[in-house]
Amino acid sequence: MATKVKDIGIDVAPPASECSDMNCPFHGSLPVRGQMIEGTVVSVKMDKTAVVERKYLRYQNKYERYEKRTSRYSVHAPACLNVSVGDHVTVMECRPISKTVSFVIVERRSQ
Repeated sequence: MATKVKDIGIDVAPPASECSDMNCPFHGSLPVRGQMIEGTVVSVKMDKTAVVERKYLRYQNKYERYEKRTSRYSVHAPACLNVSVGDHVTVMECRPISKTVSFVIVERRSQ
């Protein structure tokens, strides 16, 4: 039986499994927009939420060098993607789902 997957408008592979989450961009009614961020999952202890860490470099004009920085995002993790700690994921901006969650995972690439 083929699962019905909605086209979310970006070039990512749809998940193989199906879920009944209304905040899933593939099987629910959550539209995605704006920023697309890549990072690593560092925690999945919250219910339907993961913490994704993004590492980047920022240039310091005074010292003419780059400094390493990290940002952590609380993101919604749909059940159909089965994310775990250490997975590399693509995250996309969406409407606010809760106080701290305004991003949703749209693609999972294993370690």
